[in-house]
Amino acid sequence: MRLPFPALALLLAPLALAEPLAPLPTTTQGEGYAVLIVSRERLEVATTCEVALYLYDQMAARLHQGQSVSFNLPPGKVTLRLGLTGTGPCQDGIAQLNGQALELTAGEVRRYRIAMGSDGLRLHAAPALN
Repeated sequence: MRLPFPALALLLAPLALAEPLAPLPTTTQGEGYAVLIVSRERLEVATTCEVALYLYDQMAARLHQGQSVSFNLPPGKVTLRLGLTGTGPCQDGIAQLNGQALELTAGEVRRYRIAMGSDGLRLHAAPALN
């Protein structure tokens, strides 16, 4: 069955009105990417809550104990923050206001682990894998 052109236009109209997702910072062709690896070790953060990782003020990952996540990111400044999320005592919205900023260069691999300190959740540099 063939749809007439006006009917097809009516079907596609809602797609044209959808808001685009916020783009990540762009790079020019050939600049490459950096890899950011974040892990939550089992004993570093003594809570059953998930740890939410926000990149550029948008939630990018939720980590349970023993999990890790990696991102291919454009080189340059990366802003991130951590917070507890989940249900019950871990309710969403209990996010840290203090963030961290990293400067990444193309081709590098950076590893961090999540740790709890006196100032809340922080990323600490982890040794490189050999």
